[in-house]
Amino acid sequence: MSRVVVFDETGAPEVLHIVDEPVADPGAGEVRIEVEAVGVNRLDQMMRAGMSPRPIRLPHARLGIEATGTIEALGSGVEGWATGDAVIVTAVPEMDVHGTYAEHIVVPADRIIARPAGLDAVGAAALWVAYSTAYGALVEKAGMRPGHHVLITAASSAVGLAAIQLAAQIGAIPLAVTRHAAKERALLAAGAAAVIVTDRDDVVRATHRHTNGAGADIVLDSVLGPGLADLADAAKRFSGTLVGVGWLDPRPAPFPSNPITMIRYMSFEHTLDPVVVHRIAAFLTAGIRTGALRPTIDTVFALDDIVAAHHYLEKGHHIGKIVATV
Repeated sequence: MSRVVVFDETGAPEVLHIVDEPVADPGAGEVRIEVEAVGVNRLDQMMRAGMSPRPIRLPHARLGIEATGTIEALGSGVEGWATGDAVIVTAVPEMDVHGTYAEHIVVPADRIIARPAGLDAVGAAALWVAYSTAYGALVEKAGMRPGHHVLITAASSAVGLAAIQLAAQIGAIPLAVTRHAAKERALLAAGAAAVIVTDRDDVVRATHRHTNGAGADIVLDSVLGPGLADLADAAKRFSGTLVGVGWLDPRPAPFPSNPITMIRYMSFEHTLDPVVVHRIAAFLTAGIRTGALRPTIDTVFALDDIVAAHHYLEKGHHIGKIVATV
């Protein structure tokens, strides 16, 4: 049997509970993974709370869009993999049915990559979603280049910290935005060239000050909401690009007056494309090898404590990733 986290109704973290289910055999082209650790993401929280961007199939819905572990069994036709290989899951588009909060999962063999050498299970569970989102948005969509000033909102989140490291690796200049002055030192240590604290600083004025009046080449926004207009004004007029990768603020976002390019990015655009996945995996593996990229882990919970993990996630005080070990 395999222990699986499920929920029968949306609501507070207490709707999550663990059940025993039979261990499934992999079908043709699939692999079964013995899970070691999973990342706990904002999307998980939104689905559990009833704020999912798409309908959830209840009851007995699952959660989890990323995981790492070892291959336990191979389905027919699977080549290039062996039992015992350490892997990372790259896409779980139907997470309410195939979510990764479990001791065992079965996934198509084309939805895994090798775990980079030198990265343990906790680090690997924190890698893919955050870094593939930052890479896809900044490199594939916005065309980030050396010398670009990149304004990053929710900078202490896993995606924000990944974006800081990615920008620094490429030679761009990351400007971190946070609500809390208490997080400033950690963001500078993570590689931010400057930190803009919204409780203290005016985002537009501070961005123009750090860019010699030019504005940011790229804005990576995980928040949306009413602050979107200010972020647009912080970007370079006409040539700036704003990429939205999240929706932490559900309030309406005003249409910006500054004429910039605006992109709404969803990671499945790339994580379901094997050609782009190969590029992302190569980039991340190189960054892990050189030390330029290293997932920031805030807290590790056991899967048995998944309710506590979700309560902690909702407080919003963490810096980096929350991981649950199995």
